[in-house]
Amino acid sequence: MLFSKDRIGGVLLLAFCIAYGFLSQNITLLPIQAKAAFTARTMPEVLMVLGIGLSLLIVIFPGVHERPQLAGFNWGRAALFLILMSVYGMTIRPLGFILSTSLFLMAGFAMLGERSPLKLFLVAVPLVVGFWLLMTQGLDVFIEPLPWFLKG
Repeated sequence: MLFSKDRIGGVLLLAFCIAYGFLSQNITLLPIQAKAAFTARTMPEVLMVLGIGLSLLIVIFPGVHERPQLAGFNWGRAALFLILMSVYGMTIRPLGFILSTSLFLMAGFAMLGERSPLKLFLVAVPLVVGFWLLMTQGLDVFIEPLPWFLKG
């Protein structure tokens, strides 16, 4: 069969890897890195080449010859998650990382079926604060923690 789940996945992966490779060329290099063997572009380029090779193998030699099944999935929940991710992307700057990400996780967990507000809070907030501490204190990456109106 021409269109199987494996081939569709392989074509999507191939498109993603090609786009990733083109976008990796936008990574600016310092003048001293022009002739260096390992730069900020090296790892994305290696991942692009491996991804293209693997996706071509999937397209050429698919494992299962069955039609993709589109019925039986919860497409409404998937659409809600896409909307939730879009709202998260739009609120992370005005609300700050901790508040926006905590609300995002709590809403996502609630959409997956968790109904206890205490559990939602006790899982999402420590996870987000821990990740923020790891990034800012451990890896020295600045992430705006709070909205502008809560800063002292």
